[in-house]
Amino acid sequence: MDYFSLFLDGICLLGQGVMHLLFVRRLTGKKEKLRHFAAYILLLTALQLIAVRLSLSGTLSIAAGVLELYAVSRFWMGNQPSVSWLAAVLAFYVSQLSFGIINSVEAALFPRFIGNPLLYPLLLAAQVLFFALCAGCYSAVLKFLSWTEDSQTPYIGLLLFPGLFFFAAELYILQTAYSFFAPIVSLEEVGRHSTLLLLQVMGLAALLCTLYAYRHLRQGFQAQAELQSLTQAAQAQKIYIAEAQARYEQTKSFRHDIKNHLSVLGGLLRGGKLEEGREYLKKLETVSESLSFPYQTGNPVVDILLGEKLGLAKEIAAEVSLVLPKPCGIDDFDLCVIFANALDNAITACRKSAGAKAIRIGGKQQGDFYMLTFENTCPDEPLSPAGTGLSNIQAVAEKYRGAVLTEKSGPRFYLSVLLNASFRDP
Repeated sequence: MDYFSLFLDGICLLGQGVMHLLFVRRLTGKKEKLRHFAAYILLLTALQLIAVRLSLSGTLSIAAGVLELYAVSRFWMGNQPSVSWLAAVLAFYVSQLSFGIINSVEAALFPRFIGNPLLYPLLLAAQVLFFALCAGCYSAVLKFLSWTEDSQTPYIGLLLFPGLFFFAAELYILQTAYSFFAPIVSLEEVGRHSTLLLLQVMGLAALLCTLYAYRHLRQGFQAQAELQSLTQAAQAQKIYIAEAQARYEQTKSFRHDIKNHLSVLGGLLRGGKLEEGREYLKKLETVSESLSFPYQTGNPVVDILLGEKLGLAKEIAAEVSLVLPKPCGIDDFDLCVIFANALDNAITACRKSAGAKAIRIGGKQQGDFYMLTFENTCPDEPLSPAGTGLSNIQAVAEKYRGAVLTEKSGPRFYLSVLLNASFRDP
């Protein structure tokens, strides 16, 4: 029986080590390496041998195991401290909880098989059930707590406190109720173990409810952040539209007065006042330049937006070759959403790239549809997940029965937006 127990302990240790690292990888989205498994299992084995040799309590050995897993997550996988602590505590809590649930069943049913050859296959079956229960609990936790660096909220560390509470309660149950294997099975013992089983299942349910509430809290913060971003974008786009309308009124006024200006200039020239005529002409040029845009697309709102965005990124070579269709069924506000988000993303990517930085914007009419194309330099590395900007562009494209296509080729990123320019909102 001693060799059999040693065999079971070895299988349990190996399985727990592998499942701990797989859980941490799935939770944090980091890729583990084979040496991580080997080193962590060796550390767990060494810890177990030291605990047996020094007769350490189970609580101390488990605390040391949590510290080891934290070190692996923090320093080998490069996760943040709060996430590493939470992952380590949850990994050990789930394994100890599964062990406690199986222990409740064993303590209630197995003593009657002591001395019976059936005890060995029953213990093996219990070990298999332990791993299956562990895997199921880990999957349930991951379903409610999926963490990535781009979706992290500053409150994930708060989950550490309820996690530690559940963990401490489970350790107390294991140390006080399963420190010995009672050879006698009575109705009282069965009732006690059934109660402990129910308490541990309720502990798992309480943890999952906590994680479920956290997930909705995180989604709420993300929605609030996106709403704030959209509100700011909408405010900026209103400013662009208001400025475009003001420019239009100024241009209209200038055109109305141009005949008077020409009459004054003609009178100065006929009177031989050449110097005064030159000064008056310079003033007219200054006024006309203030009313012109560096980029001419046929839409004053887009012209102003392009001038402002690209004017703030003078280190980036910009080329704009598009003329928006007239009449155009695309609302100015929606055009602002597309151009503002596309330019913000392009400028950010250009500034992160090495070497020459360039942005090219083009447009092409295709029947009732108009294709906008954005090309920019970017770092030669895998694309990050789509953010709010592309989601906003996608929403506008869907509104106008269009589509969005993104492509990356080396240090170049391409964004194409197809819109129905003759669309009329019902």
